[in-house]
Amino acid sequence: MDHRLTRLRAALAERALPALLVSAPANRRYLSGFSGSYGYLLVTPAEAVLFTDGRYTLRASREAPAVSVRQVVNPGRPFPALLAEAAAELGLASLAFEAAHMSVAEHNALAAALGAGVELAPAEGVVEALREQKDAEELATLRRAIAITDAAFTAVAERLAPETTEREAAWMLEVAMRVGGADDVAFPIIVAAGPNGAQPHATPGDEPLGAGRPIVIDMGARLGGYHADLTRTIVLGEPDARFGELYALVREAQARAVAGLRPGLPAHEADALARDQIAAAGYGEQFGHGLGHGVGLNIHEGPSLRRSATGTSAPLRPGMVTSVEPGVYLEGWGGIRIEDLVLITEDGCEVLSRAPKLG
Repeated sequence: MDHRLTRLRAALAERALPALLVSAPANRRYLSGFSGSYGYLLVTPAEAVLFTDGRYTLRASREAPAVSVRQVVNPGRPFPALLAEAAAELGLASLAFEAAHMSVAEHNALAAALGAGVELAPAEGVVEALREQKDAEELATLRRAIAITDAAFTAVAERLAPETTEREAAWMLEVAMRVGGADDVAFPIIVAAGPNGAQPHATPGDEPLGAGRPIVIDMGARLGGYHADLTRTIVLGEPDARFGELYALVREAQARAVAGLRPGLPAHEADALARDQIAAAGYGEQFGHGLGHGVGLNIHEGPSLRRSATGTSAPLRPGMVTSVEPGVYLEGWGGIRIEDLVLITEDGCEVLSRAPKLG
């Protein structure tokens, strides 16, 4: 974790921030390795201090050897008081906090404890920007999570029958991922049969999968804190003509996007690679979400491959891992979505997902 703290300190220096209080769980884990549900990480140019309570002090000492650990005790030694002590010891006159991840109540409590001598300065996206480019350790974990997901889909897809319900299929997929080594599911699994597939984020119910109609399956394994994400659209039995037309369109749009992804490409232009083809076929209004999103310690993180209101967006960079998931959704009929995870490389991209597609 030392190299991640080094990168953060360089980012803080660029922004003229003397210290950062990290409260977002994913950011805290990225910088320290600590996976507990409660804690704050204070990072200065010379120190990194993790504050957590008695439930996690032993875990913190094992998972986060690069930082010092201070125990929060309520009542007695609450976090705001401990932070004020640390700020005084370190001579901090200003402290940045993650504005997107702190409530007004938390801010008020910290401000009261720190007093007028320490300015609380809001900061956004400091750690998130670092997390967009994955290091070798992160990529290794992501590859394992993706492989578990691919294997689970392949095994379960062969066992599905028209009478299997959406809920049963989702459970079969979850069991297969856990048996395959996943710590948990990355998100609630989506299995949406027939007209239910017109909802991009449908909830599995007691609807039978049925024969001859589209079945959208969106799933992912979580391993070591990292999330995989995979979508396949399948059909049991013979599909109708519309299925063949739309599946071919979505698959071609996805392939076009994957072929065009490269470092330096603005994110909104990546989205357009698939969107323009779908729109040209007359289904632009039926593709209502972005082309893709980054994955890592959160299932949705940067980069965001979507349309831009300003006509500008941040460029893709080597080391980013993003989904590529165009879709078409027709009310009353269903949906088609195909999603792979890809790694942006020095000269293009590598498709990480290996689960089979139709055709």
